[in-house]
Amino acid sequence: MDQNKIRNFVIIAHIDHGKSTLADRFLEITKTIPENRMHPQYLDSLELEKEKQITIKLAPVRMQYLYNSEPYTLNLIDTPGHVDFSYEVSRSLAAVEGAVLLVDAVKGIQAQTLAVLEQAQKLKLEIIPVINKIDLPQAETDKRQAELAKLLNVETKEILKISAKTGLGVGELLNKIITNIPAPKIDCSSDFKALIFDSIYNPYQGAIAYVRVFAGEISTNQNIKFLATDTETKVGSVGVFAPDYLEKGKLSAGEIGYLATNIKKTENCQVGDTIALSPIPKNFKKLPGYLEPRPNIFVSLFSEKGESEKLKNALSQLKLNDSSLQFQPEHSSLFGSGFRGGFLGMLHLEIVKLRIEREYHLGIVFTTPSVSYNVLTTQKEILKVNNPDQFPDRSQILEISEPIMEITLLVPNQYLGPVAELLKLQRAKFLTSQNLAEDRSLLTYEIPLSNLIWGFYDQLKTLTSGLGSYNWRFLRYQPANLVKLDFLISGQKFPAFSQIVYQDDLFRLSRAQVAKLKKIIPRQLFEVSIQAVTGAKVIARENIPPLRKDVIAKLYGGDYTRKRKLLEKQKAGKKRMKMAANIKLDKDVFWKFLK
Repeated sequence: MDQNKIRNFVIIAHIDHGKSTLADRFLEITKTIPENRMHPQYLDSLELEKEKQITIKLAPVRMQYLYNSEPYTLNLIDTPGHVDFSYEVSRSLAAVEGAVLLVDAVKGIQAQTLAVLEQAQKLKLEIIPVINKIDLPQAETDKRQAELAKLLNVETKEILKISAKTGLGVGELLNKIITNIPAPKIDCSSDFKALIFDSIYNPYQGAIAYVRVFAGEISTNQNIKFLATDTETKVGSVGVFAPDYLEKGKLSAGEIGYLATNIKKTENCQVGDTIALSPIPKNFKKLPGYLEPRPNIFVSLFSEKGESEKLKNALSQLKLNDSSLQFQPEHSSLFGSGFRGGFLGMLHLEIVKLRIEREYHLGIVFTTPSVSYNVLTTQKEILKVNNPDQFPDRSQILEISEPIMEITLLVPNQYLGPVAELLKLQRAKFLTSQNLAEDRSLLTYEIPLSNLIWGFYDQLKTLTSGLGSYNWRFLRYQPANLVKLDFLISGQKFPAFSQIVYQDDLFRLSRAQVAKLKKIIPRQLFEVSIQAVTGAKVIARENIPPLRKDVIAKLYGGDYTRKRKLLEKQKAGKKRMKMAANIKLDKDVFWKFLK
């Protein structure tokens, strides 16, 4: 294949700015998908993607397009737009030479898009700015053009205006992708060299690596080696994404495709690793990989029926194409064997939960999310603790430090007051402010990560009528006045509900959480007490009244002592039942508590 006729690119866009719709138009115009097979959000193959109307997994596709009567190969990697899946985007950027920056004509550019744009510019990708949804009556196309021109320091005439829904201007965009995005740079001084940007597991073919070839070529049945894990194998099949797997037999430098590796241990095929031919030539230099993603929240996961081995297999296979998912074995006296998992955010956690339940048919229980704290003990040791149940006794703790994030928010000026009030409530510290446009401001704050993960996204969207957005990055660890809050239900401790809270929020949160538990825990045949405790001190308490059978319904008159006797007998029975009770909670109770 002529490498000068290859164009590799991604689409950078925020949620609901039309990224998947634009990908659909590309597939239609290039006739990659027959008209009778075409449907909306074609590249969003996961059921959850269609259900939630968002892109969760990156999806590569190869398209053929004629420009000036010359055939060109276009490799598009469709990427997610939510902040929780930013790692997916960063992996895609390393595999391409250009990016389409897609901005909604109504909502304008968003904070997450700015962060991804900055990454793309650092990698020196060719940026093609595009305004989408110009067909909408509320579109402010000229204003958005001026914003982008100022941001990218280009002329407004260089910014394309399209409607991905109707197809208006999409053909012109395809032409500009060919003329503006450079052909792949080929490393002629090296043998075969490829970068894994994603992978999935197939029970028959083993791990299937999604690769960008930077040098040389690879064919079926050749021996390859994974440099990071020092694993050797023979290639089962080689092909491209059309968008389904299309076997080719060979991949050359500049191309994007897949390798069926026959590897059964998923941990041996790591995203960001370099693949080379085996034996490895002398003076071989591996490709720069990706930064290891930093989990922001941690929860314990347990199989509802004690099927820990099945849960381990499910997590291992999900990790193969979700490198930001991290987990390690853990044991609980209440739930048995399970795993401590690290996630990028609450949406990431919810998606993993739903995928395990739907794709692997496993019921799972989650504990309360926590962040990772640095705990300085009286022995002058610093412990990294992300599970409240593993915190040392208060008498052994000198200091607890929490992660502080830098949060960048893009907010319409009319909502600046309510947003500032929300940030104040979340213990955020103001850093800078600048006008991105005449009606929108870019705010920078410092905020504790624990305050960011609990419903902040929903609160911001509600306050700004869906127009506010944010992005964050880790700054440092900072000492904080924190205590451990436990919950007792009928005297039984449930570590799944334990959490670390601020000392000055202890009473308010305790009352709120106890009241919440009272609503979501099903009533029993006996009275259930719910207590919030720190150490040996009870902070808040609620009682759930028992279900009561009307034992005197069969009595019609007579002496009241007969009724009294039955009621006292019922009371004594409930007391004995309460003493011998062993509360068991359904997994839905834990998930409702998280929400």
